[in-house]
Amino acid sequence: MDLIKSRNIYYICHTYDSFQKDQIDTLSPYFHHATVFIRAGSLIDLAGGLFPEKYGKYTSKAKINWTSKPNNSEVFLTPVRYFPIDFDYLHMGERHFHSVIKAVQKQKISPPDIIHSHFLWSAGYVGMRLKEKYEAPFIVTGHGYDVYDLPFKSKAWNKRICQVLNSADHIITVSNTNLACIQKLNIETPVSVIPNGFDASQFHPIDQIECREKLGLPVDKKILLTVGNCVAIKGQKYLIEAMKDIHTKYPDVICVIVGGGELYPNLQKLVVEMGLQNCVRLVGRRPHEEIPLWMNACDVFVLPSLNEGNPTVLVECLGCGKPFIGTRVGGIPEMISSDEYGLLCEPEDVQGLFRCLVDALDRKWDTKAILDYAAQYSWNNICREIISVYTLYL
Repeated sequence: MDLIKSRNIYYICHTYDSFQKDQIDTLSPYFHHATVFIRAGSLIDLAGGLFPEKYGKYTSKAKINWTSKPNNSEVFLTPVRYFPIDFDYLHMGERHFHSVIKAVQKQKISPPDIIHSHFLWSAGYVGMRLKEKYEAPFIVTGHGYDVYDLPFKSKAWNKRICQVLNSADHIITVSNTNLACIQKLNIETPVSVIPNGFDASQFHPIDQIECREKLGLPVDKKILLTVGNCVAIKGQKYLIEAMKDIHTKYPDVICVIVGGGELYPNLQKLVVEMGLQNCVRLVGRRPHEEIPLWMNACDVFVLPSLNEGNPTVLVECLGCGKPFIGTRVGGIPEMISSDEYGLLCEPEDVQGLFRCLVDALDRKWDTKAILDYAAQYSWNNICREIISVYTLYL
């Protein structure tokens, strides 16, 4: 640890909120100084103003959470002009890099001793270019769609992602499923699988009735909860469809959906079409610091995703002592390795999801066992593994 205490690190990210912020905030105090560069865009800000449900989470305002920022770190927005379409996204890497360099020069920021990018594109491209400029070691973390989707979309995407991966000194990814995707690309850079963690200072057991009263939720019903952006890949529509039979079997069960996004109006419409207004509540996007209240208010957490890397909400719900019901995608089966912690079904399988929910609602869960299992995934523990990677190159 003493080896890096005098060093400076650059973090290149797309947001400074949720899991990226939590990891960076845990790692930054190990260094002399940490500088965090967050990608932003004026066109995205405009789109977010016009279409808040679809693009609101990508705006500059939504990208930075200043809560509990370490004293030895600085955070800067790096504006990049691009349209929210695939073609322009594919070609924005150099613009992103020049925006970061402009911030470095304007703020007179000391050169990095090490660079860590989160997401292979476009943050990974920036990390690659910064490595060339400063001759500093470059670590890149591939989280989800940037690993299992982008490299396989087209030859152009494959070329860009492979260029980033081959230029890195070390790759971190969050699941063995992601590792298998990287191995298909014949990348020679060493790879470490290090899962996402959770902030144990926020995600821990809190009195359920107290949380429900704060959130205006009924104290006399069982509550299913899902948290995630309202986009197709999160699969909320399958949970709503499963609630039709759940409501018939358990009239005292309600489902709460936390999250905003482009499909939010469609999900509202589906709830009305299925006559589930009394048992399914969509509450929109909520601040990250409020999510522990929702986690602790529920009885069972559900994530019906069609694909994932390693969802942070999984370990966050376990950290609150809640069982996890989800799908066998991405790194989820690696984490839910026993039905002592949760139950899994296939994606897009409404009846399979219904059966898991019935089992979960009828079961008496061992909260202590869940909490004991979750402890290994606290950010303090996970970040020790990341520090071990850093020290290989310093």
